[in-house]
Amino acid sequence: MSRKKQPKDKVVQEVEETPKVTDTKSQQQHPEPIPVQTFDDYHCTGNVEVDFRMLCSLLNMKPVPPVIRQIPPSIDSEIAFKEDEDLKGSGFPLRGTPCLCIELENDDPNCTRKMRISGWKVNYKIFKAVLKMLSSMPTLQCIHFWQAALSDPMVISLANTSLGSNLRAVTLEGNPLLQNSYHLLLSEDSNLTHLSLRNNQIREEGARLIGSALSTCKSANKNLLSLNLAFNNIGDAGAAHIAQGLRLNNTLVILSLANNNIGDAGAAHLAMTFGELTLLHEEIVERRKMILHKLQSSLRVDLEQTAGSHLSALHSASSKGEAKSTSKKKNKATKKDEKTADSKVKKGPEGKRPQSRIKSGGKEKLSPQEDKSSCNLIEGEGLETGNPLLVQSVHRRDGVLCMPGNTTLTSLNLSGNKITEKSLPLFLASLERQEEAGGNLQRLILQRNLFPADAECYIKIKEMKALADRLVEQNSVPMEEEAKET
Repeated sequence: MSRKKQPKDKVVQEVEETPKVTDTKSQQQHPEPIPVQTFDDYHCTGNVEVDFRMLCSLLNMKPVPPVIRQIPPSIDSEIAFKEDEDLKGSGFPLRGTPCLCIELENDDPNCTRKMRISGWKVNYKIFKAVLKMLSSMPTLQCIHFWQAALSDPMVISLANTSLGSNLRAVTLEGNPLLQNSYHLLLSEDSNLTHLSLRNNQIREEGARLIGSALSTCKSANKNLLSLNLAFNNIGDAGAAHIAQGLRLNNTLVILSLANNNIGDAGAAHLAMTFGELTLLHEEIVERRKMILHKLQSSLRVDLEQTAGSHLSALHSASSKGEAKSTSKKKNKATKKDEKTADSKVKKGPEGKRPQSRIKSGGKEKLSPQEDKSSCNLIEGEGLETGNPLLVQSVHRRDGVLCMPGNTTLTSLNLSGNKITEKSLPLFLASLERQEEAGGNLQRLILQRNLFPADAECYIKIKEMKALADRLVEQNSVPMEEEAKET
């Protein structure tokens, strides 16, 4: 009996050991994937629910705010600029609940259209995770931060990250910044078309930076269509800076300055923006530089074409076997013509060379001939239509250069300020000039200011914009009342 059991035991032992060797070989042939160990190594999939949870875990965050999504019942074909959006009955949680709310275009979890953080403090890790996901969401068009306690470094990072994304609308409301970094979202390279900065305690300095971002002599924002600065405290000085930014901006269509403590002084600057404007010194200097650069480029092209024609003529003459003397005469004649043309360019209208710059008291002054030619150059026809400084309608009047005011803005909201009846004639005159110049200002909202509703000029303004005022009263007033509660 013992002899029969021994072989059986050996077989059983071999059978038990054989699978172990096979499993080891299979594990070597098909190793398990190594999980991502760092935040930077993680590649976002476009699914916010998956990516946000994974990124937060890689940043050692506990607990992780949940992602709540909603498929909207009806999807608009474009993003409309709104003062605010009521969350009641939308499926989103109440404000203040730590969560990341997203809105999808359809039932595809990789098609996020809108992202919202409302009423809870966002730390640096959460914000870092949100920014990392932006590049993987081609359908994301709008991001909303309401009372999220954002900081200047966060807004700077958002401005830099949005340049490489499809993000077009940003809302930063109830997020005061110490360094007023909002203007970075309006840079010349920004792709944003809608920006809301309500309730951010923006004062004169912040308004100055925003006005400079809208336009200066050397740069201008080229994509922003709507800007909401309501419920700040920019005052008269801030309104003057915003008006300055509107001078050379030909993109912005909708601007809200409601409830900003703007009085008659600031209103006067805004009203004059839509009338005929006198070019400032720095604008005249920049206009001269642009015209000279354009003329130099044109002259360079002409010289290259002339030189090419001369070379082709010489080549054809040599191929036909013409004498060297003939070619030399042509070269001499060509040089003589070039010298003659050069002398005509350098000489004045009477055939004399203009005097050099005259030094007086350590400063250079233009000679009479040079100053006269510069004035003629400035008064010349516009060379481009994209820059307001170079439009053909720039003209001289009463010894100064003038240009049309802003003709792009279609809606200006100045309700809830401190404007009195004194400013109404200025706005009425600007509207009349707008109609003559073909301006596009269709809505001028002046409700709830310090003038009587039966003021004569105000009645005329309302008659001119009757249809627009009725639309505004129906749509904008409830949204402004909601903003007061915030």
